[in-house]
Amino acid sequence: MDAFPQHPLALARSLHGLSQNGLAEGIKEAARRRDRRAGTTKQQVSVWERPGARAPDPWYQLLIADVFGIDSDLVTPLGWPYWLPGNEAPVPLGTGATVTALREAQRRTMLNRRTLLGLAPATLAALAQQWATLDPALAASAANGQTVAPEFVTWLETSVQHLTTMATADRQHTAQLLDSYYDTVVGLLENARYDEATGTRLHVLASALGQTIGWHRFDHEHHTAAGHYWSAALHAAHQAGDTDRGAGVLADLAYQSIWLGQAAPAIDVLDYALKRTQDPTARSLLHLRKARALAMNGEPRACRRALDAAEHALNTGTATPPAWCSWMSPADLAVDSGRCLIDLGETRPALNQITQGVALLPISRNKSRVVFLAYEAESLLDQSEIDHSASTAHEALTLAQQIGASRCVRQISDLAPRFTPHRQVPGVEQLLHSVRTAA
Repeated sequence: MDAFPQHPLALARSLHGLSQNGLAEGIKEAARRRDRRAGTTKQQVSVWERPGARAPDPWYQLLIADVFGIDSDLVTPLGWPYWLPGNEAPVPLGTGATVTALREAQRRTMLNRRTLLGLAPATLAALAQQWATLDPALAASAANGQTVAPEFVTWLETSVQHLTTMATADRQHTAQLLDSYYDTVVGLLENARYDEATGTRLHVLASALGQTIGWHRFDHEHHTAAGHYWSAALHAAHQAGDTDRGAGVLADLAYQSIWLGQAAPAIDVLDYALKRTQDPTARSLLHLRKARALAMNGEPRACRRALDAAEHALNTGTATPPAWCSWMSPADLAVDSGRCLIDLGETRPALNQITQGVALLPISRNKSRVVFLAYEAESLLDQSEIDHSASTAHEALTLAQQIGASRCVRQISDLAPRFTPHRQVPGVEQLLHSVRTAA
């Protein structure tokens, strides 16, 4: 597995060509310009960049903002470390800047760095609120560009659908192809002439590509880039008037927030997403993700209401749900219900739910299987079934490496310290060795 995700402060330094010592000296100089002193050292910067470290106090954040040329008015509203360079907020919805958002996501990919953050919680909430309340404007085409033939758009749609519906093990090889299709579609939106119907199709296509590429970036822990691709996909879906797809993109942003341990922003985003989507399967997935966020947030009653709503909606689902949630099944409902129960401290029923769900999962969904097996391993650990848990975790780790999803590898790595006191149990030392090799 590649290097750990960079702390946003380390990314900001890199973008500005500063070492830790260089940033420390810059902070001292910024303090002198304010007729103050700052005793910042390279060691202090290193402490700030450690995972889970406390944020610098407000005074030091203002000095750091001075060094990076960031407007101090952004520091408090966005919060640490979201205001740092490299984590800029995407453009708002409703500004007619869909193509700008699509291109900005592409620019983010060029940084090619693993990052610890998605979009800022305040930004997430603002995007979701804009999506839920603003009506889309008509797409404008270039005045002097070449006309796009509808038949070419049909070919693009067919090709992209084939790429985005491949089995998980094969999708890891499609990243460059998806990037090229994305560039083509965005180029058409920028430079070509098209009628309203064709423009809508191109925006839906751009949204589908942005959503899929966002998942590629997310799986490789490029969380900031993933957030921007999903933001761009939300812009394009909104422009096309595709509310169910827009809700799906918001669900992805909420899932990322949950994955990164931020439940409260996810709850807000999912509430907005539920305002405009009508398909029962889509609503089931939204309620299920909201239940997980509520469980993490320590709200058992609200969590159970959301789980009941997810089950009811899934049972009334149509035969043709939107493509982005067509995979939603009783297996997902069972496993994520079990994950909620883990968060609520109900470990025995959690294990039963997760085990049943894993058994129902189709073989083609290997990435989901990895995540679900990790949940199962955690639940088995909670039940003191150490050998069974180690075996399940090792199976998940092996599969995660096969499909090339580093975030899933890290999911097992983060669980590994709980096995350390049980090295004498069969299978544990083998698991720990495999985790060290993967790191």
